[in-house]
Amino acid sequence: MNVIIFSAPSGAGKTTLVKHVLQSGLPLAFSVSACTRPMRQGEVRGHDYYFMTVSEFREHIDRGDFAEWEEVYEGSYYGTLSSEVDRIWASGRHVLFDVDVKGGLMLKKKFAAKALAIFVEPPSVEELERRLTVRSTDSEEKIRQRVAKAEYELSFAPQFDRIVVNDRLEDAQKEAIDLIREFIQG
Repeated sequence: MNVIIFSAPSGAGKTTLVKHVLQSGLPLAFSVSACTRPMRQGEVRGHDYYFMTVSEFREHIDRGDFAEWEEVYEGSYYGTLSSEVDRIWASGRHVLFDVDVKGGLMLKKKFAAKALAIFVEPPSVEELERRLTVRSTDSEEKIRQRVAKAEYELSFAPQFDRIVVNDRLEDAQKEAIDLIREFIQG
């Protein structure tokens, strides 16, 4: 079994691509990440994320329960529980990750030849900022933080196996499915 890793700056469209890929009929299952951020409108505990307090998250770190984890913003942790990978592989499916850039690179290193790491790139930083603004889930200050972080994260794109530029969504969706199909059948 393999792992497929989608990483991108916030607002690049990776979650939209991941949701499309999951509906493609490929033998994939979504790895639910753990995080300490507040639940957003419409999110479901255990489906979108395992929402934890900072102290709960740190207990899992101390026990070595994470395949990868990171303090993405001060006091805001995200990570992948190793039990998620085990659960999905036991079901006979490949793991599909939707993780931040550093987490993606950690998973790529951990799973090596079993991993396909895809970096989703926005067409421009300006378009990324527009998408974050339209999404209306963050304050102006948080959007500024995300855009600044995105500029930094874009520098990591060459370390991924493939880059998918999400300019025209339908093209990006097709490219992602083609890359995954080739990888898991290869």
